[in-house]
Amino acid sequence: MENNLRQLAAYAAVARAKSFTAAAARLHVSQSSLSRAVADLERQLGTLLLERDTRNVQLTVAGVEALRIAEQIVNSHRSGMKELERFLLGESGTVAVATLPSVAAVLLPSAIAGFRRQWPRVAMQIMDGLEQSVLGKVLSGDADFAITTGEPSGQLEHRPLVRDRFVAVLPQDHPLAEGPEVSWEALAREPFLAVGPESSVRRLTDAAFAQIGVRAAPAAEAGNVATVGGLVAAGLGVSALPALVLPLLGTGSIVHRPLVGPVVDRRLDIALRPRRALPVAAQRFLETLQNSRARQNDLPPGVSWAS
Repeated sequence: MENNLRQLAAYAAVARAKSFTAAAARLHVSQSSLSRAVADLERQLGTLLLERDTRNVQLTVAGVEALRIAEQIVNSHRSGMKELERFLLGESGTVAVATLPSVAAVLLPSAIAGFRRQWPRVAMQIMDGLEQSVLGKVLSGDADFAITTGEPSGQLEHRPLVRDRFVAVLPQDHPLAEGPEVSWEALAREPFLAVGPESSVRRLTDAAFAQIGVRAAPAAEAGNVATVGGLVAAGLGVSALPALVLPLLGTGSIVHRPLVGPVVDRRLDIALRPRRALPVAAQRFLETLQNSRARQNDLPPGVSWAS
């Protein structure tokens, strides 16, 4: 294949210049090597492509068609190699990040905007989902890395990124909204609106209630935090959610107060496969996130950079 590509490039140069001498000068090769390359191509194709005499080079009918196809192949190869070079330099390609919906909607947009200003040829693929789905995307290789909750394991390396505090989410006129903070015990006495059991939020709220020795049986549960927010706004109960999801709840008639007794934080980590080199573009985006953490860039209320 490599020889064929050289032969096609040689032939295209001669056919365009209609001169072995001019084509050899353009390609910085000897005229004899160029002549051999064209002759070898004609031999392989079993047809004459060029009619030569001591002064002129003319294309045969087959030579005209061969020039068209040769230029397509050579230009495609050249374009592909340039694209590969840009990818290897981290200047193109796709960065695939698996993450929770709250991270995708609230934390990542500003980081992506800054990254794309510097590397506009790099595309971003955001795969948002629940905790286990997100971790599975990294383990399967579909995602370069994840930003998610989950206990560290031997399968993935975890690097702390941010923490967000759990808050009580209440109807605007609820009695618990009158104070500056709400206890988990007080929240448990109200109709509790829970996120579905597949969610990391549910795992953490169940753990918080267990820590104080109470069980808050859900009055209703929904798979989406925005749905839970809608139920709260309708006055159907109260909920507990991490601060990063609050922008996803919409503009309904809800308020939130810090939860205490205990204070519960959700830690969000960067999770990636250990001992596996990331593509250059993915490594650069990861550095963008880590630089934001190092500079202590502003975060939404209730969210802080993890140490």
